[in-house]
Amino acid sequence: MVAFAAEKRNSGKMQNNIFTTMRSLKIMDGCKGNQVYALNPSGNTTSSAGGGGSGLGIVGEKFLQHLQDHLRVNSIRSKSNRNFQDNNVQVGNPSVVADALSTYGLPQSDSLEPLIDPCLKSVDLIETLAHVYRKIENCPQFEKSGMYLEQCAIFRGLSDPKLFRRSLRSARQHAVDVHSKMVLSAWLRFERREDELIGTSSMDCCGRNIECPKASLVSGYNPESVYDPCTCSRSLTDDSDTAEFSMGDDECSTSEEDGDMSFCIGDDEVRCIRYNIASLSRPFQAMLYGGFLESRREKINFSQNEISVKGMRAAEIYSRIKSVDSFDPDVVLELLSISNKFCCEEMKSACDAYLASMVYDMEKAMLFIEYGLDEAAHLLVAACLQVFLRELPSSIHNPNVMRFFCSAEARERLALAGHASFSLYYFLSQIAMEDDVKSNTTVMLLERLGECASDGWQKQLAFHQLGCVMLERKEYKDAQKWFEAAVEAGHVYSLVGVARTKFKRSHMYSAYKMMNSLISDYKPAGWMYQERSLYCSGKERIMDLDKATELDPTLSYPYKYRAVLMMEENNIGAAISEINRIIGFKVSPDCLELRAWFSISMEDYEGALTDTMAILTLDPNYMMFGGKLHGDHLVELLRHHVQQWSQADCWMQLYDRWSCVDDIGSLAVVHHMLANDPGKSLLRFRQSLLLLRLNCQKAAMRSLRLARNHSTSEHERLVYEGWILYDTGHREEALAKAEESISIQRSFEAFFLKAYALADSNLDTESSLYVIQLLEEALRCPSDGLRKGQALNNLGSVYVDCDKLDLAADCYTNALNIKHTRAHQGLARVYHLKNQRKTAYDEMTKLIEKARNNASAYEKRSEYCDRDMARSDLSMATQLDPLRTYPYRYRAAVLMDDHKEADAISELTKAIAFKPDLQLLHLRAAFHDSMGDYPSTRQDCEAALCLDPSHTDTLELYKRARERTDEQPRE
Repeated sequence: MVAFAAEKRNSGKMQNNIFTTMRSLKIMDGCKGNQVYALNPSGNTTSSAGGGGSGLGIVGEKFLQHLQDHLRVNSIRSKSNRNFQDNNVQVGNPSVVADALSTYGLPQSDSLEPLIDPCLKSVDLIETLAHVYRKIENCPQFEKSGMYLEQCAIFRGLSDPKLFRRSLRSARQHAVDVHSKMVLSAWLRFERREDELIGTSSMDCCGRNIECPKASLVSGYNPESVYDPCTCSRSLTDDSDTAEFSMGDDECSTSEEDGDMSFCIGDDEVRCIRYNIASLSRPFQAMLYGGFLESRREKINFSQNEISVKGMRAAEIYSRIKSVDSFDPDVVLELLSISNKFCCEEMKSACDAYLASMVYDMEKAMLFIEYGLDEAAHLLVAACLQVFLRELPSSIHNPNVMRFFCSAEARERLALAGHASFSLYYFLSQIAMEDDVKSNTTVMLLERLGECASDGWQKQLAFHQLGCVMLERKEYKDAQKWFEAAVEAGHVYSLVGVARTKFKRSHMYSAYKMMNSLISDYKPAGWMYQERSLYCSGKERIMDLDKATELDPTLSYPYKYRAVLMMEENNIGAAISEINRIIGFKVSPDCLELRAWFSISMEDYEGALTDTMAILTLDPNYMMFGGKLHGDHLVELLRHHVQQWSQADCWMQLYDRWSCVDDIGSLAVVHHMLANDPGKSLLRFRQSLLLLRLNCQKAAMRSLRLARNHSTSEHERLVYEGWILYDTGHREEALAKAEESISIQRSFEAFFLKAYALADSNLDTESSLYVIQLLEEALRCPSDGLRKGQALNNLGSVYVDCDKLDLAADCYTNALNIKHTRAHQGLARVYHLKNQRKTAYDEMTKLIEKARNNASAYEKRSEYCDRDMARSDLSMATQLDPLRTYPYRYRAAVLMDDHKEADAISELTKAIAFKPDLQLLHLRAAFHDSMGDYPSTRQDCEAALCLDPSHTDTLELYKRARERTDEQPRE
């Protein structure tokens, strides 16, 4: 059983130190490779591991056996015993520690490299956001979809995935043609990863036109209708009598009396009405009524035109009834061919639409795609491509599917059918990069992306990503070529790639000079100093890394480098403190892995196990030790050497860690509980809540999907589907799921979901009372204390909004009684509203003392003390979590009050540089406005509205700034 030892067993001297078992394996050899992801190998990096954890390969098996043998014969030392012994030599000696770090597997500082961001990155993000907003606002309505796609590319590089999804929805909303609708609808579906939901089909519809596979095949611009219910719930076809037009019925064909001409095919004649056939196309009209011999003949020989009698009869019938619905598919395919030969556009459209309606799964798509491409049948090809795209990511591993996309010839065929676009290859290439960044498929798709690129931003993105992929493949000459092409197209950030490839080709000084020039020519940014640090050493490198952290504290590489350097200097405590700085506000597998390394070096196997389990929660396929060992195997090895817990013990530990706001520790406990009961949907749901707290939205959604898949009842499944919809921006649909669940069975989670979704708006008194009623209903239903504590906390918040302070205090007190520690914050708010400021301050102090993650508590406590104490608390909040924006806004407001306008602007600019936040931008715009700097006001407003185009206060400020700018005299 997995364990998180509360007590550790002392066993005297270890016969073999854990480093000894790694000595012969040269683990660091796997970390010394020059790669883009130096300490963050992809879950799909399996070349040395025999495939994603199912096999470890020779090196991995040896490592596993050595590590297992070591742990079998050695028990865990006390945490207080930090000295390692190897042949009676104390590892406290710095030289011995350094040797251990380099030889036995710990990463070396010089081997670490930061990730080159494969997304678009601007040297002036605010100006870029403002520019995109202006383009969207001023472009013709039929071009808005393309503008929103550009916005998508910019948002892809930001940390909030909701921005990208919202922009993608807008691109689909304003799409005009079938191709764009089909691609963007499939992309929206992929972003929700509905392929992971058991029991769903790729062609299932969400119920709205925006993602409906049928609505996507209807051309036309109608942005107001995309959120309307689609027609998928209706019957697919109406019953009708088709016998009248059966091909086997002679009455369908033109009779001898009615026909005035015949087409002779072999020994058969097909009687036709000359006028009807002529009306099919201009070529037929010219042939039958022009100056050709056929115009004067009653019988025309068509034997040499590769048209069957059956096909010609179908054409004759179509010339009269203008429908192909009664024909068999093979007949319609021949009609499609006839349409192309004789330019019968109307008949081709009818055949195209009919065949497209028959494509509803992979088998049909594979059957019809060749016909569609050969005949340039736009709608049929769209229907087939839609199936391929909605089957992603699995279809990207199907070579029979990828052959229609990857080669230059394949792109040309798609182009002839009207289906080779930048959006298509952008979608495909992003999935390919996520799946396997080094694969040939990824390279070919990105090459096609570059061929489709026409606008500047498109070329920048395609060439930059090709550079990143080539760098990962260690094809440095090609990587440099693509990075330089991206720079030439206007992507300044790609200079980082050029410098990196020069460095890989042993031109370090050239790389250093390039980054020096970049820092001199543009406003310095954290990533510039981070990159330059690679090309210098000693104190100069540390100075660059410190400057990078100062400018952008969200960059993980500086923390990792400093931590490993401290470890090499035998300063283990400082190393862990350094890596904890970023883990405290930005959790990532690579940083957790590094901390796990440190824990193993300290023989703190409990800490290593906790971090490894958290890693596997974030990425179940994560490979440890430079891609040589699957995390599950390390868990299996470590868990037998810490204290064993029963499932009941785990629940107690979960309560304790939840109550002390130890989210990573809670994740580890839940991971252990799921190891014993992997089908427990309730635990998966708890896991998703913890991941959302840690701002790991992608992993949270995966846990939520697993909760839905393992649900054992209909009403439970509906609740989890409701949360999936809510978290992806579909609030109304989420409410419908909650109501449907309640109609089946009243449950805590259904009532809680409904209350939560309703409360996510500006509530009037009546709505607030309804939310209170729902939460009270939830509390009457069975649930565990963790969830009831959350419900009580939420109920208290609504009571406060309704000015029912005593009832709110009761809710918060009851929540605290069941260890919902965060209720201290709500109770403090009640005391503050009762003018008991000192009591409120003390209440928040209790939360700070209990919570492991307490940046928000310091921030909130600042509201209940004087200015000097508030500054101290907010300084601590920024130190613990620099992503929290309130401290910057508070300090800037204070500076403005003190008439230090330039300092106030600088305080906000410092945060905006690494977090372009709506509130920060709005406040800075207001400051600029008060100073009479209307151009700067406009730019900040435009950038803010790019993030949220419906923000009322910013819209009003923007309107005033534009009016004042227009009033100013031009020089």
